[in-house]
Amino acid sequence: MNSGPDVAHNLGVAGQLLADAAAAGALLAVLPENFALMGAREADRLAVAEAPGSGPIQDALAELAQKLSLWIVAGTLPIRGRTPQRVAPASIVFDANGKQVARYDKIHLFDVDIPQKKESYRESATFEPGNEPIVVDTPVGRLGLSVCYDMRFPELYRRLSAAGAQLLAMPAAFTVPTGLAHWEVLLRARAVENLCYVLAAAQWGLHANGRETYGDAMIVDYWGRVLARQSAGAGVVVAEIDPVAQAGVREGFPALKHRVL
Repeated sequence: MNSGPDVAHNLGVAGQLLADAAAAGALLAVLPENFALMGAREADRLAVAEAPGSGPIQDALAELAQKLSLWIVAGTLPIRGRTPQRVAPASIVFDANGKQVARYDKIHLFDVDIPQKKESYRESATFEPGNEPIVVDTPVGRLGLSVCYDMRFPELYRRLSAAGAQLLAMPAAFTVPTGLAHWEVLLRARAVENLCYVLAAAQWGLHANGRETYGDAMIVDYWGRVLARQSAGAGVVVAEIDPVAQAGVREGFPALKHRVL
């Protein structure tokens, strides 16, 4: 997606893309980080933050999931935090009946200055981090949840795979410099070291707020092979998950069982 400051417009685009995914046979779809809002300022998300469990964004996704009979991982959306000036960057999973079945709050916040670029990010100014890894059962396997900057911290994914994750959701809004350098290698590394599928939904292009994101949405299999990708533009990436083949590789190449730390 190339989300902007208009929540209603972003939801309309997301709805069409989810319908396209369902038409292509998808049972589960992942939306990018910040899919509902890419505001001009970090504080803009405070104005649209929703109470846990209900609100225009959550209600729209629940309706879409039920209408399309589709499981949806809602990248991130702003849920009201414990203090008035911060929100939780929540990745919420809706089942095919529109019920919220899991919520993961992004643990690692992006507080960085991009090397050799005049780009600075301080997510902690308006975000409250989470502290709990989450795995949820879905029709395509046990899904471990994460968001963007999380992918740089392999210890999180070890906890998810130890909890039985077969797939890893990685919705993101990666910067262009870091995307060029690290996006694909990080996704494939997390897939290989955990023998998991990786579902990486991405923001792409120049946004109305002047920020540019890297894109290159992709699905990677448990052996590190890129099954499908869309480097640029808005669209849908679809691939088939084969849990039987994955289980066979995990049995024959039991790296996860060989962990000693």
